[in-house]
Amino acid sequence: MLFLLQACAAQSRLIENEIETVSTENLKYYLYYPEEYDSEVDKEFGLLLFLHGGGESGGNLEEIKENGPPKLLVEGKQFPFLVLAPQNPHKKKWWNTEAVIQLLDSVVETNRVDKKRIYLTGLSRGGSAAWELSTQYPAKFAAMAVVCGMAPLPYAHWIDKNMPIWVFHGDKDEVISVEESDKMVGKLKQMNYNVKYTRYKGVGHNSWSRAYTNDSLYTWFNQQKRD
Repeated sequence: MLFLLQACAAQSRLIENEIETVSTENLKYYLYYPEEYDSEVDKEFGLLLFLHGGGESGGNLEEIKENGPPKLLVEGKQFPFLVLAPQNPHKKKWWNTEAVIQLLDSVVETNRVDKKRIYLTGLSRGGSAAWELSTQYPAKFAAMAVVCGMAPLPYAHWIDKNMPIWVFHGDKDEVISVEESDKMVGKLKQMNYNVKYTRYKGVGHNSWSRAYTNDSLYTWFNQQKRD
């Protein structure tokens, strides 16, 4: 009987506490320098941050040369700005955007980079990370291009209204539905954002082959600068 009375008297508890956590990320990356970087020693250059898709995650760093700007660099294309291409070390995890920003800031501080001309782009999972970065660091980027990415519509309210955006998507995408971009672009236009939309007819998930071989994309990037 005494045991039963003690059990009935037991109380649930709510405590308040805190813990300081520390997480680290090992990011491998490529960094491209334009031809003029070494000769024009007094000049600051723009920088394009490229985030790859899920297929290149967690493997050999060489794999990120298969798509996007890194692929074009291997093929001999020249860019007028630096290109930073990190690798997501996790096969089945989203990008660690905080780690990406730490890498970006480190590269910017140790090179002649114009902080008003930092550009952002990504495809598929990297495109989704680009949307995320644009909301978390709205004052960081001069322009952004998202290729077949996705993001919750409320993100639209947190993106810098002065940052030009270019979205690409294939209307036959069975991995990330084109509706993801349709809805986000529609929301941004409704809010009077500066957004362009290239919607490829008859193209599936691989809309990046067309998007990143479009020279006007890089001309557009190079024309953008934060006030």
